[in-house]
Amino acid sequence: MNIILRYFLCVFLLAAGANVFAQQTGLVTKVQKFKPPVVKSYLGVNQNGAQVTLTEGMQLIGLPIKVVDATNHAYPIDSYQFLYKEKGMRRNVETGKKETSFSIVSDRFKESPIPKVWINNIKDRLQKDEEIYFFDIVVTDKEGRKFFAPDLKITIK
Repeated sequence: MNIILRYFLCVFLLAAGANVFAQQTGLVTKVQKFKPPVVKSYLGVNQNGAQVTLTEGMQLIGLPIKVVDATNHAYPIDSYQFLYKEKGMRRNVETGKKETSFSIVSDRFKESPIPKVWINNIKDRLQKDEEIYFFDIVVTDKEGRKFFAPDLKITIK
């Protein structure tokens, strides 16, 4: 009998606690609707979808991302994710032939350009058909509101 009483007491206390938390008001802060400005993302003079030569790619990798609106007002970068799609060769275990494969390295950064160690490693390895991709680019306006800027994918031709 004692076990049954304890069980019902626990169920009652859990239900009462859930009810108390569910009825709390004032914890939600209303945020004004915000329509972010139309902006464009650049790496050098290149926008999303650009195809550049190997030499240009080696220069671009060390440049900061630039996000501007129609009036050429620059927005500071809060954070972004960077992805490097690296080309490599592997041997097919079934046929024994070499095949092209791609691997991906990626990280999130808060400062642009990417860290020097990344720049140096990518410059040393960069080759045709690889991609450098900046995405989830978060910028801040004058009022401190954060919003996403367009992605920026550049392919080495």
